[in-house]
Amino acid sequence: MMPGEDGLTLCRSLRETTNLPIILLTAVVEATDRVIGLEMGADDYVTKPFNPRELLARIKAVLRRTHSLPPQRQPLASQPLRFDRWTLDVDRRELSGEDGLGIALSTTEFLLLSAFLNHPQMVLSRDQLLDLTRGRASDVFDRSIDNQVSRLRKKIEADPKQPALIKTHWGGGYQFTAEVERS
Repeated sequence: MMPGEDGLTLCRSLRETTNLPIILLTAVVEATDRVIGLEMGADDYVTKPFNPRELLARIKAVLRRTHSLPPQRQPLASQPLRFDRWTLDVDRRELSGEDGLGIALSTTEFLLLSAFLNHPQMVLSRDQLLDLTRGRASDVFDRSIDNQVSRLRKKIEADPKQPALIKTHWGGGYQFTAEVERS
């Protein structure tokens, strides 16, 4: 409802060129519009009428989340990445072991492994992992990241019940402990 360009188009073009936090403040209240806004790159979606204190709290929450994300060390390159006894072919999204046999990864498993490979040795909170794998369209109380870590551990750990590659830091998050080599 802005003059000229609509908010969704502006949101998309901003997201393509910057990582600035974006909160859509709108009179459009339909659930599908909220989903589209978040998929276009918005970090939050607030509908009118709104409570100014709630808006301020949402702004602070988005800023807290966006400033808490660790910077990526290097973008994932096209060349294979090696860690422990595994090689990840980024272009094909395929994980292979020492025997050369490929292991299929779901999109979420690939994104999660990519987040870990971009931030080795760092403890990443659940919120950070959700932001790095799904953007900010996930629910604040979403615990599905725990399930995804468990699935990924079953594929890459020698003993998923005693994980050595993805360590849990109680109250802190997860840490990828393996050294990552870029070939």
